[in-house]
Amino acid sequence: MKTTEELVEKLMLQCGLGTMLPPVLPVSGGFLHRMYKVTTDSGIYAVKQLNAEIMSRPDARDNFLRAEKLECILEENGIPIIPSLTIAGKKMQKAEGCYFYIFNWVEGHITDWKDITNDKCYKAGNILGKIHAIEPGDREHLSPVFSHIDWHGYILRAKREKSELAELLTDNEALFLYAERELNKARSLLPDILRISDEDMDPKNVMWVGEDPWVIDLECLDYGNPVSSVLQLALQWAGTVVYDIDVGKLTAFFDGYLNAYDNHFRAYSDVFGVAYTWVEWLEYNIRRALGDCGDEEERKTGISEVRNTVRRIRYLYEMEKKIRTALDFRLRGI
Repeated sequence: MKTTEELVEKLMLQCGLGTMLPPVLPVSGGFLHRMYKVTTDSGIYAVKQLNAEIMSRPDARDNFLRAEKLECILEENGIPIIPSLTIAGKKMQKAEGCYFYIFNWVEGHITDWKDITNDKCYKAGNILGKIHAIEPGDREHLSPVFSHIDWHGYILRAKREKSELAELLTDNEALFLYAERELNKARSLLPDILRISDEDMDPKNVMWVGEDPWVIDLECLDYGNPVSSVLQLALQWAGTVVYDIDVGKLTAFFDGYLNAYDNHFRAYSDVFGVAYTWVEWLEYNIRRALGDCGDEEERKTGISEVRNTVRRIRYLYEMEKKIRTALDFRLRGI
């Protein structure tokens, strides 16, 4: 098996991007794929190696191709994004059975959670609103897709395999069941609206160049419900991910959003349960933590994310009443 440097060197030559100048530098970022800073004799690039387990799924290629087409639409509409490079008519590149996206390297920074301001929340919400405003997409009523997770089955498996997570999962089974019920109830109440959306536009996926935001990591672009999307992202930007909700930031995000796009929906407190979408990320990471993944590094990431996600779900539960009240106060009267 080739080393990372050998693999990336072949990729860059194959794509006509020059001879690699070592070293290949890992870049911290998301929890699914691996990112590297790569210098060649023709420039500096960000190279994303896509998760092998995800790419093995039957629908993976179609999902990525759909996201690529939507990325082009965003670019055409002036949304500030950092798109992947198109090489030989393709965005996704393949080398030695692995899949990659390549980007021009941009010198910017991801804002630390403690440095997220109301102004940054306004700007992020405004970008999301501009994305949702691109294309109309109202649709006939469709039955919502509900979550059905066998929490008890995972707990029994964790105990059987003597996982270090067994006690954590056991202690929080009732919380998981409540969160999943609220998620499904909220999905049944969402209006029948469909828009281009970036469900992954949280703070780690917005790069700041000076005071200007640029959206990165666009592989999750798809059509989705804008009510669900704006609520989940507003809560993340307002601090729920780091267990420190700031109502001012929540309001600023919605102010920026509504300034760019307004579908006149106001009953956000009624659909608060969509915030518990975290249970689906939790299930994915439970599976990784129990060994359903590519390697030991990914398993350890799964364990870490299970712990973090359980804490986030519990925090949302503890803050639920406060957040619902804030949403009603800010939005019901508009």
